[in-house]
Amino acid sequence: MNHPSPSTPAGTSPGQTRRAGFFIDLAVLTGAALLFALSFPSFVSEKGWWPLAYLALTPVFLVVSRSALWAAPLYGAYYGFVSYALFNFWLLKFHPLAIFIVPTIYVVNFLVYFPLLRMAARLFPRRGYLVQVLIWIAYELLRTKGFLGYSYGIMGYSQYLFPTLLGIADLLGVWGVSVLVVFPSAYLAAALSRGPKGLPAFFRAHRIDATLYAGSFILALLYGRLGAVDLREAKIFRPALIQHNVDPWKGGVRAYRENLDRLVALSQRALGEDPDLLVWSETAFVPGIDWHSRYRENPDIYALVDELMGFLAGTGKPVLLGNDDGRLEKDRFGVTTRVDYNAALLYDRGRISGIYRKTRLVPFTEHFPYEKTFPWFYRKLVEADTHFWEKGRDYVVFQAGGVKFSTPICFEDSFGYISREFVRGGAEIIVNITNDSWSYSVAAAMQHLAMSVLRAVENRRSVVRGTNGGMTAVIDPNGRIIQLYPPFREGYLLGRVPVYTASGALYTAWGDWFAWLCVFSSAAALAGGAVRKSFRRRNAIDITGQV
Repeated sequence: MNHPSPSTPAGTSPGQTRRAGFFIDLAVLTGAALLFALSFPSFVSEKGWWPLAYLALTPVFLVVSRSALWAAPLYGAYYGFVSYALFNFWLLKFHPLAIFIVPTIYVVNFLVYFPLLRMAARLFPRRGYLVQVLIWIAYELLRTKGFLGYSYGIMGYSQYLFPTLLGIADLLGVWGVSVLVVFPSAYLAAALSRGPKGLPAFFRAHRIDATLYAGSFILALLYGRLGAVDLREAKIFRPALIQHNVDPWKGGVRAYRENLDRLVALSQRALGEDPDLLVWSETAFVPGIDWHSRYRENPDIYALVDELMGFLAGTGKPVLLGNDDGRLEKDRFGVTTRVDYNAALLYDRGRISGIYRKTRLVPFTEHFPYEKTFPWFYRKLVEADTHFWEKGRDYVVFQAGGVKFSTPICFEDSFGYISREFVRGGAEIIVNITNDSWSYSVAAAMQHLAMSVLRAVENRRSVVRGTNGGMTAVIDPNGRIIQLYPPFREGYLLGRVPVYTASGALYTAWGDWFAWLCVFSSAAALAGGAVRKSFRRRNAIDITGQV
C-alpha cells in the first residue's frame, strides 16, 4: 500500500507541492522587492526608510539558498524585474522604453547571480552566507561597468542620511558601507533556513561571526566620528545655484525664451548677494552657444544666444552653465559632420574659458553604439524622440572664484570613478549640474542626491548640486547635507561651501580596490569550493569501488 511522503500533505502529489512552493517563493520575493524599494527614497517615503535595508535581502538569500537548481535563475529573473520596476518607478516619466529596459537588464543580471548565490550556500553549508556577501558586492561593482552600467540601487546608498557610518567610504568606497548593510540579511537568512528549532544552535555556532560584525560596525561608527574632517578653518566658497524649474521636454524658440528670462531674472537677484560663481543646471540653456554664434542658421535662436552672451558679459562674475556643444568633426570614415556634446561651459572674463563634455552617457537615451547591430531597436529609439550625444574624453578641472572645481553632468555623479578622476586632477570641489525635473518625483531626485553624498565622503571634498528642479544642495566632505533648496520651486540657493583639500583619501588614491577584492575573493571561493566538492565526490566513488 502506498503512503504519501511525510513532507507532502495527504491527497497532494509531490508535483502539486513543488508548484505551491514555487509560487510561495515568488510571493516571498515580491515582499523582498518591496523591502528593497522602500529602503531608498520611494513612492511611499521621499527620504526612504534606511533601516529596512539591513533586512531587505533576507528573503532573497533565504529563497535562493533553498531553491532547486532549475528554479534559481527563474527566481532571479522575477526578483530583478519586480525590484527595479518598484524602485525606479519614476522611469515611467523618463522614456516610454525605460521602465521596461532597466528592469529587464536586472532580469539578466540576476539570472546569473542567483545561481551563484545558491552555489555558495550549497558549497559552504556552514558559512556560505559569507561568500554570498562577497558575491553581492561583486555584483554591485560589476553592474556599474560597460555600456549598461547603472549605479542606482547599490545598498550602501540607502544609508545616505547616516553620515557617521558613511565615513568608511573614504577608505573602501560605497562598497564598504554595502558590506555592513548586506551582512545581516545573509546571516539571518542562513539562520532561518535551519527552521525555528535550529535557530538557537545556529546562533551559538556562529556567534563569533555575529560578534565580529558588531565589532566592525562599531569600529566603522568610531572611524566615522573620529575620522571626520575638521571644517572650522575651511575657506568658504559661495556659489549661487539657480533652480529655474522649467519643463525640460519643452522645445522651440518660445520655450527657450522662457528659460532664458527665468535664468536671467533669478541670476540678477542672486548677483545682489555677491556670489563667487553663478551655476545653471544641465542644458539650462539648450541652443548651442558656440554653434549658433558661428553659423547663425536660425535668426531667432541667434538673437537669444546673442542676448545670453550680453548678459554673461555684464554679470562681472564667472558663470557655469549646461549647454549643447555642437561641433563639426570628422567621423571614422573621414566625413565631416555635426556632433553634439552634453557640456558644461565656464564663462569668465568675457569669454568661454573652459568646456567639459560629458564622458559617461545614459545608455539608450543619450548613447546607443549598436546602430548597425540592432538597426530596428535604434529606429525605435529615434522614433521615441531620443537625442544622442557624443562622448567627451577629458576630465576637465575649471578654476573660478579662487577655487578649482569639476562638473560631473547629471548621472555621472553616480559613478565613483568619475569624481575620483576629477579630484586626482586637482578639483577642490565637485559641482554636479543635473536635470531630474522630467521625473516629476521628489523620490527620484532624492535617489540621485543619495549617490552624491557618497562622492563627497569618498574623496573628502564638498559636493555642490545645481539642478533644474531638485535636489539643489550642498554636501560637506563628511557627507552631511548642509543646505537643501525645496524641490520643484523656482529660486536660487546661495551656497556656503567649505573648501577642504588637506586630506588625501585612500579611495581617491586606490579607487574601487575593496570591491575588486570582493570580486576576486568570491570567484576564488566558488572555484575552490567546486574543486573541493569534486575531489570529495571522486574520493567517495573510489572508496565505494574499493568496498
